[in-house]
Parts: sequence; structure tokens; C-alpha cells
Amino acid sequence: MVIRKAREQDIPAVAAIYEAIHDAEEAGKTTIGWMRGTYPTETTARHALKLGTLYVLEEDGRIMAAAKIDQEQVEEYADCSSWQYPAQDHQVLVLHTLVVDPAAGGRGYGSAMVAFYEQQARERGCPFLRLDTNCRNANARALYRKLGYREVGVVPCVFNGISGVQLVCIEKKV
Repeated sequence: MVIRKAREQDIPAVAAIYEAIHDAEEAGKTTIGWMRGTYPTETTARHALKLGTLYVLEEDGRIMAAAKIDQEQVEEYADCSSWQYPAQDHQVLVLHTLVVDPAAGGRGYGSAMVAFYEQQARERGCPFLRLDTNCRNANARALYRKLGYREVGVVPCVFNGISGVQLVCIEKKV
């Protein structure tokens, strides 16, 4: 297993993971709170690739997981008044759109991506980690809790073009 910056040729595989997650949600097999055609889409992955912030987990030549890692705190974070760690922007690393191929769930890929994110934070001198998820995404919330993250607030909003989101703000100090 290797985690690396994504390349152009990885985009179809990342987009296929997004679509597989949409399929699973529409079939009632999972609840993420995303919307096909709105978020995430292939354009989401291409934008992160262009910015150099898209990372993939590859095993045996297959992309099994992906995430965007950068220092961009989404504007909704400003509406969360209960961050435990008052950090300056340059001290925060953010994890966005962590996805694991639903066919490969339960193999530790999500945890591996989070461990990579935490290592990136240490290497970049960012002691504060922030991320978010939809309140409806019980699996992600459980994963982050298990990995020592703390939910600090919920922000009602339109998020990534999706109405009625209850955005759970999550943080950890490394």
C-alpha cells in the first residue's frame, strides 16, 4: 500500500469511487449526505489535482481511497464558535472528501489515509487538524472518534451545493 499525490491518470478511479459511494447511498447501504451530480464529482477531483492537494491510496495498482489535504478551512468553520484549539490559519491542516472504495471497506484504508494526513501535519508544522462531515455520516464520525478526534460543533448550512446540511466540525491536536 502506498499513499501519494494523485496524478492525472488517477482521476477516473477517484471519480469511480465517488460514483460507487453515490450508488451505495442511493441503494440504502450507507448514509453520507452527498448528492450525485453536485458533490463530489470528477470536477471535485480535478480541481484538487490542479491545486496539488489530491492524494490517493494505491494497492496492487488500484486506487482504493482518496482525500484532499490542504490548509483551506471552509468558510463554514468560521460559524463554529467552539473550536477547542484557537489556531492561526498557518497552523491548521484540513482533510476534505476522504473516500474509500465501498468494495474495499473495512480493510483499514480510511485509517491509513487519516494517519497519512496526521503525518503530513507534523511534517508541515501544523499542530492542529480540522475536518468536517455531514451529521448523517455515522461511519465517518465513528472512525474519527476512534482515531482520537473530537466533535466540537454543528453548523447548519448549504455545503458544497447541498441544502440542509448539519456540518459536524471536528478537530485534533498532534
